[in-house]
Amino acid sequence: MLRKYLIPSLVTARRLLQTQISENIQTCVPHKPVMVKEVLENLKPSENQTILDMTFGAGGHSRQILNSAPNIRLLALDRDPVAHEYAKELQKEFPDQIVPLLGRFSELPQLLQEAAVEQNSIDGILFDFGCSSMQFEVAERGFSVVRNAPLDMRMDGKRFPEMPTAADVLARAGELDLYRIFKVYGEEKNARKIARAIVQARYGVKRIETTKELVDLVSACCEEDFRLDLLHRPTSLATKVFQALRIFVNNELNEINYGMILAQRFVKVGGRVVTITFHSLEDKIVKRHIMGNVTENMANPLPLKYVSHTLIYDQDSLETLTDTGWLSLHKHVLTPRPEEIEQNPRSRSAKLRAAIRLD
Repeated sequence: MLRKYLIPSLVTARRLLQTQISENIQTCVPHKPVMVKEVLENLKPSENQTILDMTFGAGGHSRQILNSAPNIRLLALDRDPVAHEYAKELQKEFPDQIVPLLGRFSELPQLLQEAAVEQNSIDGILFDFGCSSMQFEVAERGFSVVRNAPLDMRMDGKRFPEMPTAADVLARAGELDLYRIFKVYGEEKNARKIARAIVQARYGVKRIETTKELVDLVSACCEEDFRLDLLHRPTSLATKVFQALRIFVNNELNEINYGMILAQRFVKVGGRVVTITFHSLEDKIVKRHIMGNVTENMANPLPLKYVSHTLIYDQDSLETLTDTGWLSLHKHVLTPRPEEIEQNPRSRSAKLRAAIRLD
């Protein structure tokens, strides 16, 4: 019985086609920065400014920022050692303008101190959250549902050898914990069934150690499902499970929350922050920091509109819950233009928010 979770059961032609379509789409689209025009319009980089790119990636946004005005000093942060090497290469092209920084958001205060950057001194900060295209395209990183490789998913690479991989999580976490990971971080409707199958498989057959093994297991659990992405194209049944594991392994939501706190500390009054998110969990944290509803430096998990009407807050408590140090530049979130989505399907779920730092 358990072996069906690991052996690609008589995989239907529909599922084979589904995987092939997904792989073709991913391999034909090179790495492209998302919503570049909107980023520049909202960040408004100008001569002699200091800009912090918190998610350098392959440097697509950073290059456009440097080309938009003379003598911009760009701080290029990324937790991925591969991206850090890209930043060093771009530094050769823009000497004395780029400061490559290797680390997570939570490592930023120490990195900025070493770079002699003080609080309230940065003119603008850009966040482009989520996994970069180049991470998906390197099979060995274990992020992709269409490339077989060890289940790693660590954005930091091997900087922290003791940090658990996605395979370690699947091998050690209990059924309830796995259920919560898939349900909360992946919003996976079959979370309970998949968690149970993983636990049964590791005790009855073998540990799940590769991306293909995980995809096959999820496919066996969700055999009757057929899912489409936002562009109504067939998508892998394991996409949400992979997303959930990636977020958990890299502690992404806590890092995003801390990154927004740091933005308010380091951006000068009148400075700007621009964020690009790719799913609701990221966007919710950003929105609450910009719009309010933050308590004790943490995006409140319970929005005020859902609080019981029987509770009565005094004025001081209400102001604390709704206080924000930002002025949003847009009433509604910005999304990619149709022509950009057509040229770069990976931009389809992007949402851009921008705000100005208040005194």
